[in-house]
Amino acid sequence: MKTYVAKPGQFEQKWHLIDARGQALGRLASEVARILRGKDKAIFTPHVDTGDYVVIVNAANVRLTGNKLNAKTYYHYTGYPGGIKAITAAELIEKNPTELINTAVKGMLPKNKLGRQLLLKLKIYAGPEHAHQAQQPAPRKI
Repeated sequence: MKTYVAKPGQFEQKWHLIDARGQALGRLASEVARILRGKDKAIFTPHVDTGDYVVIVNAANVRLTGNKLNAKTYYHYTGYPGGIKAITAAELIEKNPTELINTAVKGMLPKNKLGRQLLLKLKIYAGPEHAHQAQQPAPRKI
C-alpha cells in the first residue's frame, strides 16, 4: 500500500459559516482550528494546507465560562523597557471582539509558516453580517 499525500490544487476547499452566539470560546476555537487545518477530511496531510475557509459571525456574543470574563488577561509587549500591556477579556470584547476568537484559534494552530497561512483563511465578524456572500458559505453547527 502507498500513503496518500495531498498536493496543493488537487482538492477542493469549502467555505463554512459558524455562528458564535452563545458558544463557549475554547470549544468554538478548537473546532475552528480543526476545520482550518483540515483534520476532518480523509485527505489530511500534515505539511499541506488541506483545510477549509471559515467565516465566524456574532463574535461579540461569544461566551466565556466561570470568572474568565474578568480574570483572564491578555498581554502584549511594546518592545520598550517596562512596555508590557495587559487587558482583560471583558475589555477586549468591548474594544475588539474579533481579536478574542482570533487569539484563541491562533494558539491552536502550528507555530510556523503553515499556521500563519491557515490563519488567513479565518474571517471573523462582530455582528451578523459578513462580506462573503459570493462564496456561499454553508452553515455549520458546532
